[in-house]
Amino acid sequence: MSEATQAKGLNPELKKHTFEAEVAQLLHLVTHSLYSNADIFVRELVSNASDACDKLRFEGTNDDSLYESDGELKIRIAIDEDAKTITFTDNGIGMNEADAIENLGTIAKSGTKAFLDKLSESQKQEGQLIGQFGVGFYSGFIVADTISVESRKAGEPADKGVRWVSDGTGSFTVEPITKDARGTAITLHLKEEYVEGEDSYLDRAKIKRLVNKYSDHISLPIQMRKEVWQEDVADDETDSADAQASAGGEMVLTDEWETINKASALWTRSSSEIEDEEYVDFYKNISYDMDAPLTWTHNRVEGRVQYTQLLYIPKKAPVDLYTREQQHGLKLYVKRVFIMDEAEQLLPMYLRFVKGVIDSADLPLNVSRELLQESRDVKSIRDGNARRILTLLASLANSEDSDKQEKFAQFYAEFGDVIKEGVGEDMGNQERIAKLLRYATSTQDSVMTSFEDYKARMKDGQKAIYYITADNLAAAKNSPQLELFKKKGIEVILMTSRVDEWAMNFLTSFDETPLQNIAKGAVDLGDLQDEAEKAEAEKAEETMKPVVDKLKAALGERAKDVKVSTRLVDSPACLVVGEGELSPQMIQMLQQMGQDVPASKPTLEVNPDHPLIKKLEGSEQSDVDFDKLAQVIFDQALLADGGQLDDPAAYLKRVNELLMR
Repeated sequence: MSEATQAKGLNPELKKHTFEAEVAQLLHLVTHSLYSNADIFVRELVSNASDACDKLRFEGTNDDSLYESDGELKIRIAIDEDAKTITFTDNGIGMNEADAIENLGTIAKSGTKAFLDKLSESQKQEGQLIGQFGVGFYSGFIVADTISVESRKAGEPADKGVRWVSDGTGSFTVEPITKDARGTAITLHLKEEYVEGEDSYLDRAKIKRLVNKYSDHISLPIQMRKEVWQEDVADDETDSADAQASAGGEMVLTDEWETINKASALWTRSSSEIEDEEYVDFYKNISYDMDAPLTWTHNRVEGRVQYTQLLYIPKKAPVDLYTREQQHGLKLYVKRVFIMDEAEQLLPMYLRFVKGVIDSADLPLNVSRELLQESRDVKSIRDGNARRILTLLASLANSEDSDKQEKFAQFYAEFGDVIKEGVGEDMGNQERIAKLLRYATSTQDSVMTSFEDYKARMKDGQKAIYYITADNLAAAKNSPQLELFKKKGIEVILMTSRVDEWAMNFLTSFDETPLQNIAKGAVDLGDLQDEAEKAEAEKAEETMKPVVDKLKAALGERAKDVKVSTRLVDSPACLVVGEGELSPQMIQMLQQMGQDVPASKPTLEVNPDHPLIKKLEGSEQSDVDFDKLAQVIFDQALLADGGQLDDPAAYLKRVNELLMR
């Protein structure tokens, strides 16, 4: 932000400031009508007013003088048809001049760039983006050509008030004022297109409807001046009954303020009293998501720790789900006193997509984020939330109802990879999480097979759940390691997410059945492999020993070992890593993350029946040709395994030379 400069020709105490660059960019987008839902300014300004009151209530727990003999927190909305304005007033914490400059002239919250990038993707983004990235105040410029803010911080003298004014074109002014009442009044001077007709926001009935739609759950009273019907009074000279009946009347404003919302926190009410529409509207308000949630759970937990949980699972994953700046967590209240947004300590990281509210009866009102990390009560709440969400998901996954099954399929498509993180992060719930996982298999492309489903289809004598990891479904289905399993009709789970390889390091068995990666270690089919096959493999190993030894020498440091394969049918070779060693995919992923990866060399397994391997046995092969062919076979096996060549040009040169012979 530039240095404050004194506006020429105006009040000498009036100071002009330039908006932070990102705010100016944001205001340009807003004022050019990029939003299709102008109504959201009501939701945002009421929400900001509610936050200001929550902050005062929190600060007032340690210093009740901040209430200044006015302990009834409230929000008021006033419409002035003559001035064409609508004003949102609260008696919350308020702002001084420094606060106004900081809060209304800059966007401190991380993620602003992501917001602007996302906004620029489309000329018709819905209004949830404004609130989602903490810039809700600026939504007022959708309908207003000028916004003025008058505020005084609680506990400060009346002459320390501030007036902030801007037309949203790049600058704003601030000046000191005297303001008797603490809190903030935001006045929107409406654009001409919003003062008449069906788009008018001077319509009191319309504002009431919007408050009921977006903010009915706000626990503070939201008030507007009461309207009453006043009949016209007939002239004294014409006081007949007919004259009185035709006199008519009109709605007139009174000086009385009436509450237009329910003014009770939704989560404190019994779930049996709450309509689904109310749950949905509350979710939209706290999440800034225009879509309804996929599902939710609302419970009062009793025991050593008492709290109320209202937890939602979104229908869509947020755009920043995998970014480090992503803000997550639940709104935390203590005995209905707001404590903080995005209390990440109340959820394990793998459930970071969950939205909702926790209202604790036991935590202290002065709890901080640091204390939350150390609190046993918070750990109990976090564990309870995790169990509740996993139980909710299991009820969808195991339901016979097609709608619930479809909901689980929707959930898994959006959040399946995130849930997998819990396999390694939440050992106490590992079994619950494992039951929710779904995969494609060598016999089914759709991602719908659970470990339980797989076990039910296992062949007689099969002792393990077989799986393979790959970069994508096509690579997994065409992996050379699958060939023996296809030949024998043994189903293999295909894991194609980048998190799978990491997760399976922690999940070694399911329901007492071991999980075996068919690309690691020796293939042991147990009772599924007959004695004749074992004898044939032993014979091939002896016959191919000279070639194997020569391959070891040719490959040198590239291969840990060379062996005759018992898993290949059609391919000439494949790469295998030992149990507990990193696969090429995992090595590549860790390197992309900037991590140092210990050196790991794979074993090359060759198919003794493949013509290319048989060609290596031919006496006509020179040592040079043998070495080139050995390198090509290794490189092709590496590519088939999803790895990357260190020197692609050298590989192409060797292939071309061999093709030309």
